[in-house]
Amino acid sequence: MSTSYNVSALAKGLRVLSVFSEQRRELRLVDVAALTGFPVPTVFRLLKTLQSEGYVDQLESGHFRPGPHVLSLGYAALQGQDVVEAASLPLKRLADETAETVNLGTLIGTSVMYLARVKNTDLVTASVQVGSTLPAACTSMGKVLLAYLDAAELDERLRQIDLGACRGPRAVRSIAQLRYQLREVRECGWALQDEEIAHGLRSISAPVRDGAGAVTAALNLAVQASRWTRHELVDRFLHPLLAASDETSRRLGFVGEGGVDARRT
Repeated sequence: MSTSYNVSALAKGLRVLSVFSEQRRELRLVDVAALTGFPVPTVFRLLKTLQSEGYVDQLESGHFRPGPHVLSLGYAALQGQDVVEAASLPLKRLADETAETVNLGTLIGTSVMYLARVKNTDLVTASVQVGSTLPAACTSMGKVLLAYLDAAELDERLRQIDLGACRGPRAVRSIAQLRYQLREVRECGWALQDEEIAHGLRSISAPVRDGAGAVTAALNLAVQASRWTRHELVDRFLHPLLAASDETSRRLGFVGEGGVDARRT
């Protein structure tokens, strides 16, 4: 965005973009205002600024949707860390070893943005591709990324989360339940999603750390629920997933305690 777009407006602009997701691809002005909590005139000005710079498109119906430049927000944050490059080989090895679909994602607002994807099987999330976003609260990568936020930042994200966007039959239905899950994720070092984002889909995820030890991304492995029970998913695929996430972290310069053998299963 242009240098005239000040820090406060930039933060609000990112908040506006974060309300769009795979389930909310097109929104009315009043919808964006309701989801962000910003006044309608403020949202209108932000959307028009974002539109002028290619981050938002307005359709003939009057609805808004993310524009082609929106991916640069995620990529710009990650290029300096080389997360995608660092994960490319571990991700490919994991996909080859397991013959399942594997992904790399990062947290954008209250959503997970997919940065890399190796698709090996037909999943109910077949429309997901690089640049797609899904609600963090009901995805395995989202749970990992939320779990490792500091307390103040986590509180802020949880205030913005819309649990109604989680459509799976086993999705969390309260912030208290989500907080409990996130504590468990942080304790054991990995996350499970069991038909929370959609019927018929399970996944597990592990964190990716940068050279300073901060969790900046997550890897996951997704399977059809009809083929693997949740226990089989963990027993068969957790160890290679953790190995891939640890290798990616090492490639980013992380040197610290932990690793596959140090995490509870």
